Amino acid sequence: MPESYLLKPSLDYCRKRLAFSPDIVVGDMGYIHHETKRHFRTNWNIAVLTKMKADMQAHCDYSPTEKLRCSQGQELTWLGYDPDDQQHWFGPVGPASLCSECWQQSTCPREFPHRADEHETFFGSIPLNTMLAHKLLYSVRSWIEPAQAFEKNQLGLKRLFQNSLQFCWTTSLMADGAVLLRSLAILAQPPKLEPLGALLPHQTSFAFE
Repeated sequence: MPESYLLKPSLDYCRKRLAFSPDIVVGDMGYIHHETKRHFRTNWNIAVLTKMKADMQAHCDYSPTEKLRCSQGQELTWLGYDPDDQQHWFGPVGPASLCSECWQQSTCPREFPHRADEHETFFGSIPLNTMLAHKLLYSVRSWIEPAQAFEKNQLGLKRLFQNSLQFCWTTSLMADGAVLLRSLAILAQPPKLEPLGALLPHQTSFAFE
């Protein structure tokens, strides 16, 4: 069974047991079905963000690396998502070089809507061509994954055979608890003082406090 099938029951279990659900879920690749992403967005107001697979991007009218443009070619910036009408709004922000010369400027609304379900992976709750999406997918996700792999090896989780969601949930809570306890211990430990720290140049002391 693909791992993406565990997302819905895991979040549902989290809501029932902890009365909590995340605002954003960042996945690895676009293996989560559009229907699943739409369910979280419309029913739970949870943004499920994944990259686009190569074959999906080839058939999509939009690119994660390119800004949207109006019909006259002016670049548009994401203004936000309205969950009430499930629409994204884009507009020319900053030095809009083409707007002053556009023959439609007198009737232009300067705001352009796109429905979130126009393409659930590209738009969803957070469009993939925005700075926020890029930061989450290529920075935050990149930090979390190696950290999780390290913790998995440290705790010996690779040797476990988890054949039920309940067992997986319990193991995950215990693993998270171990990580939090170790983090608290590291934060509580007094920093090591450098005997010759006062003589070192400030930029090479690396006193990250």
